[in-house]
Amino acid sequence: MARSFGVRAGVVVGDLGDAGEVRRVGEEALATFGKLNALVNSASIFLHTPVEMLSTEQWDRTMSVNLKGPFLLALRLGRAMQAGGGGAIVNIADWAAVRPYREYLPYCVSKAGVVSMTIGLAKALAPKVRVNCVAPGPVMPPESYTDEERNELVQRTLLKRLGSPQDVARMVRFLISEAEFSTGGVYLVDGGRLNA
Repeated sequence: MARSFGVRAGVVVGDLGDAGEVRRVGEEALATFGKLNALVNSASIFLHTPVEMLSTEQWDRTMSVNLKGPFLLALRLGRAMQAGGGGAIVNIADWAAVRPYREYLPYCVSKAGVVSMTIGLAKALAPKVRVNCVAPGPVMPPESYTDEERNELVQRTLLKRLGSPQDVARMVRFLISEAEFSTGGVYLVDGGRLNA
């Protein structure tokens, strides 16, 4: 699809929960494209983990995929961007980093870590690399949600509607290509849910 817009595109596949795989993905991306201008860290797992049933394996896997993998990738590719003259990194968190969901503690903690990581990397990679974070709200509710549960989500937003993946993509695109004086920021795409 990207090639139809006249841009060079490729796919590098790997398990972000495995540090060795993350290293390989980073190196393969650099070998494929040479110079990178942008990185979007969006891979994530969202496991239903009530505290009374939470295992250390679930905790570790969530932290590895949602936080450690994106950090290692951003660090490696961010350094390459610095050496290449600059670039932009956008990390995808969740509004639940600020207001955690009840039965998704590892997920919410990992996304709070992504917010903190964004601010730390913005300082570490400045001035050549801008690092920002997008925190979506009710954009893609679980497929198991009933119409009643979806409607309840809608009513909890200020805009009285669900967002779309396109809403998130537009914010990411803005942060990469337009927001030249923004770094270390966390941008909500939540229809006002956090402040409702």
